[in-house]
Amino acid sequence: MLQTNLPLPTGSLLGRYRDEGHFTDCYAYDVGKTVALSGFIEAFYTTGPFRLERQILKFAVKAPSSHNDVKALAAGETDTFAAWKVEAREPDQILLNAGTTRSWLKVAARAEAATRLYFGSAVLKTNTGSDGAKTLKPTYQALMGFHALYSRILLTSAAKSLAL
Repeated sequence: MLQTNLPLPTGSLLGRYRDEGHFTDCYAYDVGKTVALSGFIEAFYTTGPFRLERQILKFAVKAPSSHNDVKALAAGETDTFAAWKVEAREPDQILLNAGTTRSWLKVAARAEAATRLYFGSAVLKTNTGSDGAKTLKPTYQALMGFHALYSRILLTSAAKSLAL
């Protein structure tokens, strides 16, 4: 079942962005089998919704990607994928950097051969408000509702494909 608005787990690669005051979110989905990070990465970036995003990125920012590119990222054979660069990778999680946004995937073993799949994002505050504090760009603020919905769709799609 999908869980939303979770605190980041201890040791999350997104933690430093939360600690610096940037926007972060965290979603989780438990699946009833053991899933390695590589399997989660491959499932996540090959779901129907994300394949559509990959096509948009191909034309919008000239960042094409293929299923083989996803496999190379999952296997740790490349540090770039479409518009992202690997910022950090650990055996159970990966953090991808796309300028002012970050995407994070993590797997955590649960009891009885189950796995919790985590997906989260960071959006960096880069605008300076009237009080001098850093804020999100108005474009990002306007898209937060869509971002939350799309995040839930992506994670649910990946979890369901892994549960098969």
